[in-house]
Amino acid sequence: MSYTVGQVAGFAAVTVRTLHHYDDIGLLVPGGRSHAGHRRYGDADLDRLQQILFYRELGFPLDEVAALLDDPDADPRAHLRRRHELLTARIEKLRKMAAAVEQAMEARRMGINLTPEERFEVFGDKDPEQYAEEAEQRWGGTEAYAESQRRAARYSKEDWKRIQAEVDAWGERYAALVAAGEPPAGRAAMDLAEEHRRHIGRWFFECPYEMHRSLGEMYVADERFKAYYDSMGPGTAEHLKAAILANAARHGEDDGGEDGGGAGGR
Repeated sequence: MSYTVGQVAGFAAVTVRTLHHYDDIGLLVPGGRSHAGHRRYGDADLDRLQQILFYRELGFPLDEVAALLDDPDADPRAHLRRRHELLTARIEKLRKMAAAVEQAMEARRMGINLTPEERFEVFGDKDPEQYAEEAEQRWGGTEAYAESQRRAARYSKEDWKRIQAEVDAWGERYAALVAAGEPPAGRAAMDLAEEHRRHIGRWFFECPYEMHRSLGEMYVADERFKAYYDSMGPGTAEHLKAAILANAARHGEDDGGEDGGGAGGR
């Protein structure tokens, strides 16, 4: 059997022009010609083309490919070993590239697109992704989680600095309120609880009162959240939970979580 240049181009997914060039430089000279002088490629030619394309895929220039294939002292087993070594090295390189891409995708997905220096500048010694994995496990299938990810993915360093500044300012005011002995059901505490809810709605996801109540329960039930709020002052987590519940009751739990100003917690 022999094949036309067009057929071979189709088999090998190369252009006819490429095959003409390989012929012109002596890299792949077809074994036959038709009566009209057209190139005809036999099985041996196809085998050689396969080897050429393999080495080209690995980045070898054409002159080195020719030397590899035309060396009379070449050992086929040595060629196979070299192929294996080259493929193994390339697989490892691709694996590292894939890992780097996955890391970049994960960072993008989590929405914290900052360099390590920028993260420290914005968050200090706090880890902004400390609860990310658990949050995905708990709420990954919810619209609130998806909305939070969509919004966070758009935020710049300046946005994160503003968010963190609002969180810090709110925390200072809430800690002062607790230290002053203000009751959770008092107007001042409920107003700060409402500010907390609106901060979430403004920056991350709509937070109706029912959801805010659930968050308040979690701030006490989860030791890590409890420790975060209690770091502002002993009993702050319990106080905030009670203020959130009182604020929800004050509003009849019927508000849809309108966007607004102010600052809130985690």
